[in-house]
Amino acid sequence: MNKITTNKKVFGTISGILAAIFYGTNPLGALKLYEQGMNTNSVLFCRFGMAWIIITAILLIRKENLKVSKRDFGTLTALGLLFIASSMTLYSSFKYIAAGVASTLLFSYPIMTAVMMSVLFKEKTTLKTVLAIILSLAGVLLLYWSDSGGTLNTTGVILVLVSALTYAIYIIVVNRCPLEMSSFKINFYVIGYCTLGMAVFAWITGDSLRLPQNATSWFYATWLAVVPATLSLVLMVYASKYVGATPTAILGALEPLTAVLIGIFVFNEPFGLHLAIGIALILSAVIITAYSPKPTPKAPSDKS
Repeated sequence: MNKITTNKKVFGTISGILAAIFYGTNPLGALKLYEQGMNTNSVLFCRFGMAWIIITAILLIRKENLKVSKRDFGTLTALGLLFIASSMTLYSSFKYIAAGVASTLLFSYPIMTAVMMSVLFKEKTTLKTVLAIILSLAGVLLLYWSDSGGTLNTTGVILVLVSALTYAIYIIVVNRCPLEMSSFKINFYVIGYCTLGMAVFAWITGDSLRLPQNATSWFYATWLAVVPATLSLVLMVYASKYVGATPTAILGALEPLTAVLIGIFVFNEPFGLHLAIGIALILSAVIITAYSPKPTPKAPSDKS
């Protein structure tokens, strides 16, 4: 492995870790906006809309050409539709099952990613990858362990699994399609589709879109746009390109871990032995993935 490849792998790994942590901060903004009376459609519309404005401003500063080829436009359209589907089904599932349970089920996407990469692209599934997936899944299950019992709502479960599947496909498309453009340009189109999609969905369902009504609401809306949307999506593109789709999915275990830590330190949720063990398992999976010595496949060039 030459120096350039090594540097890209390190950068990709760090990007994957930060992308997962940033995405895991969603509760900081979403819960506060829900308290302010905003519905799910409004929260997602503001999140994506403000993120698109930020991305657009960055592209203007960088003076990047927004033109794309027909082939790239098709790929970007597919990415936008996949991310809309993943976001909408996940947030819709919260109406049927608890958010913590949904987050646990959502983390089936690393397995889906690994299976599809193995079946469709003949990617070798190493023992290290299998071990990392098992550790991360076990850790996430412990983070949301409950003794309350009960049967999960079938509709909610199906919605989360669809969200996980579409997100897994999203990661694979980013990894496998040769998009010769910067991460910012990619997400200009992806987030643009998401913003338009939420507006259309609100119109179809008859749910009115509500903008933040005070400075506090605008702060949390901006947080959602900058941290879990803009930064997370941009960094995820680099991670998927430079370390691969499956490792990026495994590093995503830091998403629910971050959410749990926010719950403990911000919302004063209880901390117990099962949480401590869960955190240790997830960190072990991340370390195993991050320090893999195996050379990564040749990645598409990134003009950033």
